[in-house]
Amino acid sequence: MATSFKDWPWPLQALFYLGLTVVIIAAGFYIPGLPLASVRAQLQDAQKQEKPLEQEVANLRVYKQRRAELQSQMDALQKQLATLQTIVPEEKQVDQFMLMIQAAATSSGVSLRRLKANPVAAKTYYFELPFEVQADGPYFSVLDFFARLGRLSRIINVGDLKLEGIGNKSAAPNFRLNPGASVTGTFTITTFFTKAADAPAATTPTSAPAKR
Repeated sequence: MATSFKDWPWPLQALFYLGLTVVIIAAGFYIPGLPLASVRAQLQDAQKQEKPLEQEVANLRVYKQRRAELQSQMDALQKQLATLQTIVPEEKQVDQFMLMIQAAATSSGVSLRRLKANPVAAKTYYFELPFEVQADGPYFSVLDFFARLGRLSRIINVGDLKLEGIGNKSAAPNFRLNPGASVTGTFTITTFFTKAADAPAATTPTSAPAKR
């Protein structure tokens, strides 16, 4: 005699409903035309498209990291270039350089009697701008003056140095010396720049007024 479904024990009823639910869900996924099957197909297509996109994103992350490294290198090179342009500027900047020399002499207690810019000498990658200098002052003040020249922001070479004591008659100047002066002499101060002058007249020697 057949037993009614209502008379089944509740565990069997629960298993029946569970199985029926699984069958319905499976049918929804695999039977064409049903909404679940359509969503499943879209999901599979999206997963297929996701894989190449993930690969592209991984490649772009490498480029992003590389870009940060290149930007850091560029910033460091920009700072280095700014420093080099201070040490060896593009332009001659004669007036500015002469003021730097005069300031170093004044701070050291040295008197500049002549500061004359000589013609520019062209080299392979740069230009030399020599200055003919005549100065006098106490011995240790002159030493301090040369030390200050070495601490200037621009590269400077000092050559053709000829110093004599004031007591030497051949070194006696034709102007009045400041009190305490013990040495006098001439030398050449050479600085450098990288850009060619546009106007030929810019290389004409100029003299600073004698400090008396």
